[in-house]
Amino acid sequence: MDLEKEVKEALEAVRPSLQNDGGDVVFNKIEDKKVYVTLTGACAGCAYAAMTLKGGIERMLKVRVDPELEVINLAQFEN
Repeated sequence: MDLEKEVKEALEAVRPSLQNDGGDVVFNKIEDKKVYVTLTGACAGCAYAAMTLKGGIERMLKVRVDPELEVINLAQFEN
């Protein structure tokens, strides 16, 4: 299975937890073991977004897909 497909499947597994809190995660791209996502809804403005990103999404991707992956929230670069 290719890396992008594995990442997308793993994100689908975490999506219900985010949606239960009024948020979501959108896959944008993967380059050089960096997974670019956008946190949306309640997650976009949440004070715990960084914790969700690194402690939740990134940790899960490292366990399920590849321990070298890094997750980057593209929304933090907007504005």
